Amino acid sequence: MYLLGYDLGSSSVKAGLVEASTGKIIASDFFPKVEMTIHAEKPGWAEQNPESWWENLKLANESVLKKSGVTGDEISAIGISWQMHGLVLVDKNQKVLRPSIIWCDSRAVPYGEKAFKAIGEEKCLSHLLNSPGNFTAAKLAWVKENEPKIYEQIYKLMLPGDFVGMKLTGDIVTTVEGLSEGIFWDFKANKLSDDVLNYFGFDKSFIPEIKPTFGIQGLVSAAAAKELGLKEGIPVTYRAGDQPNNALSLNVFNPGEIASTAGTSGVVYGVLGEVNYDPKSRVNTFAHVNHTAAQTRLGVLLCINGTGILNSWMKKNVAPEGISYKDMDTLAGQSPIGSRGISIIPFGNGAERILENKEVGCSIHGINFNVHGKSDMLRAAQEGIVFSFQYGMEIMKGMGMDINVIRAGNANMFFSSIFRQTLASVSGATIELYDTDGAAGAAKGAGIGVGIYASNKEAFASLEKLAVIEPEKDKAEQYQKAYQLWKSHL
Repeated sequence: MYLLGYDLGSSSVKAGLVEASTGKIIASDFFPKVEMTIHAEKPGWAEQNPESWWENLKLANESVLKKSGVTGDEISAIGISWQMHGLVLVDKNQKVLRPSIIWCDSRAVPYGEKAFKAIGEEKCLSHLLNSPGNFTAAKLAWVKENEPKIYEQIYKLMLPGDFVGMKLTGDIVTTVEGLSEGIFWDFKANKLSDDVLNYFGFDKSFIPEIKPTFGIQGLVSAAAAKELGLKEGIPVTYRAGDQPNNALSLNVFNPGEIASTAGTSGVVYGVLGEVNYDPKSRVNTFAHVNHTAAQTRLGVLLCINGTGILNSWMKKNVAPEGISYKDMDTLAGQSPIGSRGISIIPFGNGAERILENKEVGCSIHGINFNVHGKSDMLRAAQEGIVFSFQYGMEIMKGMGMDINVIRAGNANMFFSSIFRQTLASVSGATIELYDTDGAAGAAKGAGIGVGIYASNKEAFASLEKLAVIEPEKDKAEQYQKAYQLWKSHL
């Protein structure tokens, strides 16, 4: 018995096959092998053809079946993860009407800003938990104003994962989690937001039927089964956006648990057990995968642009030429906690939401030419990235979140012992590193949805913990002193 997960990103589509009884990843692959094309007809635009997602999904699916030797008849359920906040539009024949406006497209910003003011900032934040911003609803508003002929043909709007679900089953459905990331969901009224629909003038019929995140969302159609080499009737039993799904893949379900990634940019995603929001909208709040009307589980999403990109810049411009990241970490380790007084503000990759969308740039403070060297600079860069995480987590704590455990995949900045030890020590949280990915998470989510696993605890019992990093409590004062100095430069 096997579970199949698809993870639709903006660079590739990954498929993962999990053996249900052991929870082990049997095979995985992704396509294309070079990044998928993002079309930008104008500056700030970003579009992809949804049909290209499907073609790459078929290639990834074919590869994992071939690698594993598993037949389509042996698959019990399918789960889907996707790049968040995209807009897919189809007509009554399920034909895509235009390319998808994806997450990093910024054309809809003015539409979201106008809605925020017109609906009322306090009302938006207290009901939607976010500003309408540049999310899916605002993107649809752009289409309505600028492409009226396309707008007139709309039968349903979808998130990218809903499109994959439609291709698999022939059914167009969505979830509360998906609607919340599109800023269509009213958390106080526990229903579609009349404020958003009425302000933008959207027809309520555009919204697909709402299904639970876990449970039968449709059955693989005969046409899809033929295309994919699967059995007709396999249930699709889970879907979620990539950040909620990343949290699921790390077994992050309960208040106080945190999932984190630290690549070019960084994400801290924490679970909140009560309806709350940041009054300055410095973080985003969506329904988590296990959110229900009876059990509040919200995912608070903190995104930091200046993360691994700063470390990469240091490698190219400050570290000795040809040095590896591992050796760079060793060199940084020659500098003590606090980097002998150097503080680096890491926000050199555009505007930062945690700074209320200000673009402050990267800055370096406290250099003494007679004292400091490369090792101090390299350590200060890593500490500066960690401190930006801590700054954001303090916002999350202000919303009522207790941060006890941070779970992450063993990748990118989490390879660095300095980065993870500093993060554990300045936050006071234990860091747990795991071997997992989004496609495997989607597969296990499908296992929960179909009832193979009775709970998330059972589904992730086999999750391989690679390392545990505890805070250095005896050095807490040193870490806090460095953090407070860093914060004084903001």
